[in-house]
Amino acid sequence: MDRKTGGSSPCASCKLLRRRCAKDCIFAPYFPPDDPHKFAIVHKVFGASNVSKMLQELPVHQRGDAASSLVYEANARVRDPVYGCVGAISYLQNQVAQLQMQLAMAQAEILCVQMQQETPFAREQKIGIDDDDDHDDKHFMLQHSGFSHGVNQFMSFSSPGTNVVQEPLKRESLWA
Repeated sequence: MDRKTGGSSPCASCKLLRRRCAKDCIFAPYFPPDDPHKFAIVHKVFGASNVSKMLQELPVHQRGDAASSLVYEANARVRDPVYGCVGAISYLQNQVAQLQMQLAMAQAEILCVQMQQETPFAREQKIGIDDDDDHDDKHFMLQHSGFSHGVNQFMSFSSPGTNVVQEPLKRESLWA
């Protein structure tokens, strides 16, 4: 039987807290009895009273997303007590910056290959310099390929004091 019709199946919260699950239980829609781990971890990190207050302060249509966010943050806090999901976000931002750098380098390489395949006359017309001045060719290619922009973005992202996480994070600690 269902708890709302007078049955004996309390929500995960009431089951863990060993209390009677009322018809209007704030936790019941978001912490069903078949998934007790979700509430157990949220309770461990935030406490039942705080979670109840947070859910009550929100409009009903936002409570489901809030409960999901609390579960996500609680899981992240258990895996990484210091940084929580900020550590995961920082890790992903570092990966994005590295991939942007790799993309800029690949674009610069493509431009170098394209420039090498062009005739000397076409290259002179395109950039307006002598063919035997390789230094200027390379400078032009790097400036116009987005490589410098990617390097500057990467350097500004990875400068000391801008990252929340200073030590490299272990991949398995974020997603396990």
